[in-house]
Amino acid sequence: MTEAHCALDMRGITKTFPGVKALSNVNFKVKFGTVHAVVGENGAGKSTLMKVLNGTYAPTSGTIHIADKEVRMRRPADAQALGIRMVHQEINLVPDLSVAENVFLGRMPGRMGYLHRSEMIARTTAILEELGAVVKPRERLGDLSISQQQLVEIAKAYAANPRIIVLDEPTSSLSDHETAALFRILRKMRDDGIAIIYISHRVKEVLQIADEVTVLRDGAMIETRPISGITSAEMIRLMVGRDVSNVFPKTPATVGEPVLKVENISDGVHFRDVSFEVRAGEILGLTGLVGAGRTEVAQTIFGLSKLVEGKVSLNGRTLSIATPADAVRAGIAYVPEDRKGDGIIPEMTIRENISLPILRKLSRIGRISGSADRALAGKYVKQFAISPPDGERRINLLSGGNQQKAVIAKWLAAKPSVLILDEPTRGVDVGAKAEIHNIIGRLVGEGMAVLMISSELPEVMGVCDRVVVMRDGRASAPLSREELSEEKIMTLATDEEAA
Repeated sequence: MTEAHCALDMRGITKTFPGVKALSNVNFKVKFGTVHAVVGENGAGKSTLMKVLNGTYAPTSGTIHIADKEVRMRRPADAQALGIRMVHQEINLVPDLSVAENVFLGRMPGRMGYLHRSEMIARTTAILEELGAVVKPRERLGDLSISQQQLVEIAKAYAANPRIIVLDEPTSSLSDHETAALFRILRKMRDDGIAIIYISHRVKEVLQIADEVTVLRDGAMIETRPISGITSAEMIRLMVGRDVSNVFPKTPATVGEPVLKVENISDGVHFRDVSFEVRAGEILGLTGLVGAGRTEVAQTIFGLSKLVEGKVSLNGRTLSIATPADAVRAGIAYVPEDRKGDGIIPEMTIRENISLPILRKLSRIGRISGSADRALAGKYVKQFAISPPDGERRINLLSGGNQQKAVIAKWLAAKPSVLILDEPTRGVDVGAKAEIHNIIGRLVGEGMAVLMISSELPEVMGVCDRVVVMRDGRASAPLSREELSEEKIMTLATDEEAA
């Protein structure tokens, strides 16, 4: 790599926190006009390396060169001034502002103290059209779906004309169609000479979009290679240091009688006339394109949205669920898609998050029993191999995979009959993904009924006993494992006549 084409050269980057070496002598180079993927398990050091790049962390040792010039970044504003833009996996926008105001947040066009709103709207419209995002610039951001908000986050970075852009799990909430649109714009940005750093756990996507790939493991750089010639199996082996031969394990379980039954339910807006049942010891998959109504069905069953028509039954008894508290008392638990926004309380500890749904059961005369609280958390930390195994650690300091295990543990503490999982492996690495699937397998082996929403077809086909496909708010008849194929699922998800 000649220096003339080198956009970024991080040399000997080490970052130490009290008691932890997060990065150890990492060398990382990226060329202008390339897509350079960074892969590794959660906790491998990817996020820490990017936070060093964008000025959030100062390196303990090492240097950073941008276009052959050594730079020092003490805060994110320094990185932005150098043309570096970050697109985080978790949404970092302002819900009460419009799409256009978020896209140009901090850089709104104007003169002499007056905002040129028409110019901002016009420029936002052009950017969104180029991205292929079906979003209106005047819409309130908080009214959009997570996938639409993710596209606005990408539009914001693109609008700043970056020299280097870092995307952290940018497709975790996108449909195949939206992912294809994103890849088109990334290739255009690459052809325009922008250096793109692409962080993803989706090996198939990395093989599609990247020119080069760097593998991190345990805070160290394992290897940097051109993407040509590397296989998905080899990349996974480099990431985890071992072969993961079965990322989607199917645990044998005895399927029993129906536990959850929904009959002709509708919320009056997002879905209508949806019927299915989930049996004891069964994983029923609910899939389809983003926006098909999958999450809304789950939220209605759990009492987050109003049921307008139809009925929900549990073990043969018709339920009247107006709030999530009603659902929890009935025996239904829900692990949401937005882990950061809805699944955890970031500033609380692992222990406090796990015990949250059952504080009444842990209390006597209005006071929480500390010993019972600690015992409960310790049980699940050990059972789910949450790392580090410290119930007093703040949950937002954990990797995504370990946070997700804690969220599942939180709801299992309530001893539900039905567990609803909305994108349970979104944004976690292949190792953590296999661990979460093994946890789900153990649960159904013990007789639990699981409803799992997923956009990842290999996951759906690998772990589910039956699959319901949604399109435009309507549900297909369940498909058995013998009937499952990616072609069949995508036909039901997209074809007007098939659904």
